[in-house]
Amino acid sequence: MQYTIAGEIAQFARLEFGSGESVWLSKGALMAYSDGVQWRLRVPGGLGGAVRRTLAGEGAALTYAEAQGAGQFALIASNAPGHIATWNLADGPVIATRGSFLAAWGEEVDISVIIARRAGAAFFGGAGLFLQRIAGRGTVLLHGSGDFEQCNLGQGEPLVISTGNLAAFADTVDYAIQTVGSIGRALFGGEGVFMTRLTGPGRVLLQSLKRGVTTSSSAGSSG
Repeated sequence: MQYTIAGEIAQFARLEFGSGESVWLSKGALMAYSDGVQWRLRVPGGLGGAVRRTLAGEGAALTYAEAQGAGQFALIASNAPGHIATWNLADGPVIATRGSFLAAWGEEVDISVIIARRAGAAFFGGAGLFLQRIAGRGTVLLHGSGDFEQCNLGQGEPLVISTGNLAAFADTVDYAIQTVGSIGRALFGGEGVFMTRLTGPGRVLLQSLKRGVTTSSSAGSSG
């Protein structure tokens, strides 16, 4: 699969299919496509996967598109302003927060919904109880609101993130929460009660605009 990313305020991707190639897309991501591209809704992981995906707020199904011949293309985009980043699964699986997954293709690509490892992070960390995990051999396109900032954390290196600014992170990164500190900060700091705390090693993608929350958001708002 060949691809190009274009645009400035609201980026989109053009996917160039080889004969028989296919791609998983977030529901509603198709902007336009050539006549030789066929698509349908599919549920990774069967009924159990559908239930978990619904609980994750991602919708029960994904769009599965495939080319019926050579020379086919599709244009894909998110429904919000922002940028697109690439994740090579050769570097390991990626965990995507709500609304960050855009597309994935390759060999043995597995898209599942997992439960956050720590209960506190699940309910108060901003990314929610359920997260999407994409693994296998291939490429993932991730959408971030606003601009992306990439951090490469070393072993044991911590990073504290405001609720809603976490887009995606490596499966090797530990995801937890911590309080903002004083009651004054919690009430008047605009960040709520909890912050997200990540600990390396691994790659982290931050988005400059909070997805689905405001600065006055309460703890537990989704990222």
